[in-house]
Formats: sequence, structure tokens, C-alpha cells
Amino acid sequence: MKQILSIQSHVAFGYVGNRAAVFPLQRLGFDAMAVNTVQFSNHTGYGSWTGQVFTPEHIADVIEGIGQRGGLDRCGAVLSGYMGGAALGQVIVETVRRVQAGNPRAVYCCDPVMGDVGRGFFVSEDIRSFMREHAVPAAGIITPNQFELEFLTGREIRTMEDALAAAAAARALGPKLVLLTSLTRAEAAPDTIEMLLDTPDGAYVVATPRLPLDPPPNGAGDCVAAVFLAKYLETGDAAAALGHAAASIYAVFAATLKAGTRELQLIAAQDELVRPGRLFDVAKVR
Repeated sequence: MKQILSIQSHVAFGYVGNRAAVFPLQRLGFDAMAVNTVQFSNHTGYGSWTGQVFTPEHIADVIEGIGQRGGLDRCGAVLSGYMGGAALGQVIVETVRRVQAGNPRAVYCCDPVMGDVGRGFFVSEDIRSFMREHAVPAAGIITPNQFELEFLTGREIRTMEDALAAAAAARALGPKLVLLTSLTRAEAAPDTIEMLLDTPDGAYVVATPRLPLDPPPNGAGDCVAAVFLAKYLETGDAAAALGHAAASIYAVFAATLKAGTRELQLIAAQDELVRPGRLFDVAKVR
């Protein structure tokens, strides 16, 4: 099934949330049904923005309309990102159950957006609890950054051994696949950034050059989750999906650096989302 329901934030200017996920999904051949949880002028990293947060009732109403058109019956996956509150999270989890009731093979990919290294948490305690107790256990795939994985598992990550233990602990919560989107560890080369994928059949790591982007562009995790999900659905090969996602986001970062902007250059790098020009080795580490 080539339809994906993506429930995330929306901005008019820039690329985060659905703006960072829907276009990559479409370029990779998927029909993305976007349900926007907010409509903002720009992402909040700028410090000021305009727009509105939609209520859980509004989101549920939109999803109900999709269901009335038969969209949920043909859905192969649900993708979620930032949740504005636990009530919205409950709507998302209930939607996942509805989709999977009609299609037991449908995948729920949860990007547990809660915070980041250096910034700390930028969501409330109720969202953190909901993520750990409800959203993550309901998911087949989760795509946390290092800060989020440490929170979900209560484990500090400093080495590869630490990362593998934390990923295994996260899989014990329910997900089949754990994609750590930004692994920084003491023994790795300082000019690289890694992604780690843990699966029931093994764990894989891929390293890409760390580009001098300052500030780091927002929305990278949203894009990575979308590309990984699409390639995994297409191929059924989690390690191959990891390699493709790493190569694609590196190409997007390179285009962003060249443009001298803080917004992801998805349009400029759109062909690289499909066929990355530079590939990176994916190594099995467990």
C-alpha cells in the first residue's frame, strides 16, 4: 500500500514537520495524506512566529473525514512527529489502531519529538509520559535522537556499547525497529555523525561527514524519519533503508550549506532523495 498518513506540524515558511516529510514521501513514490496539527508561519526555532495550534477534536474530525473517503482503509503506514499534548497523542494512537484494524500489516512510525542535546526538553511532562507509556509501545518504528533515546530508556549514551544497550531497551518497550538518528560517541571520529539502527536481526551503523552548519537546520529528523519509512516500506530491508536515509540527508545538508541558509534545501536536493549521489557504508555492529 503506497499511502501514508502523516500527522505532524505545518509551517508556511521553511521545512519542519509535514513540510519536511510530505515532499520526500511524494518524491519516493508515496501518496502522503498530511494532517497538520498546527499551522504556523515558521518553526519556533526563530523565536517568534504566528499561527494557530489545532485542537485534538479538529484533528480527529479531519481524520474521520479521511476515513469516510476510504483513505484509512488503503493506508500502509502512519507517521507522527511533534505532539502538542497528550490528548492529541491519544487521537494519533487511536488512529493507528483504526488503520491497523483494517490493515494488520500497516506500520506506525513514531518520531518521539521531545528535546535535544543542549536544548533539553521543549515539551511538557504529560507529552513525555505519553510518549514513553503509550506512543512508543504502539509503534513498530521509532526514530529518536540521542537525547530522546536516553530519556525513553533512562540510559546514558557515551559509547557504542551504551547505544546498543539503550536501543535494545527501547525495543523492549514495543517497537521492532529503533533508528537513533544522531549518535555522538567518544570513540567515533569527531568530524563524523552516525546513525544507529537496531532490529531483531542485528544492529547497523552508518557514518557521514559532519558539515559546519551553524545553527543546525531544523526538520532534519522529520525528513530522516520519512525517508527511512518510505524506503523500508518499499524494500523491506531495514539496513538498506538506513543507508538511503543517511545518504539523502547528507545531500540535503550539503545543499543547505551551499545555499548558506538555515532551512533544509529539499527542493534543491530533491533528486538526491531518490538517488543519492554519494553513498556511505552500512556496518553491522551486532
